[in-house]
Amino acid sequence: MIPLDKETFEAYMERLLEQVERVVGALDKKNKKPQNYLNGERLYDNQDVCLLLNISKRTLQRYRDNGLKYYTILHKTYYREKDLHEFIRRYFDGENVGKDKTEECEEDGQAEGGILSDDESEPAIT
Repeated sequence: MIPLDKETFEAYMERLLEQVERVVGALDKKNKKPQNYLNGERLYDNQDVCLLLNISKRTLQRYRDNGLKYYTILHKTYYREKDLHEFIRRYFDGENVGKDKTEECEEDGQAEGGILSDDESEPAIT
């Protein structure tokens, strides 16, 4: 082992730390999941909702069965932030959440499980 003086050691450690920071930054950038938006409103997928609410996929399915609005875009299920807030508010207020499921979807002009977009001919995810 070659003995290093203090200045050489500090310079070596500084270069090493810079390299580690670059690698960590690159990994963070690569692992960062892109967020989906529709008309400026955040869309959440199944995994996002399960993590946010700390629930299982089966519980999320039960919430959909009980009136949580969802939209299928390119074979993937999404939830609008507004719909999640509304469902949670009703669910915790003790209302019968599944009662008016069909009527609510018709009021919005969207069928449950339908495709959401500006011109209703193509999905619009940005």
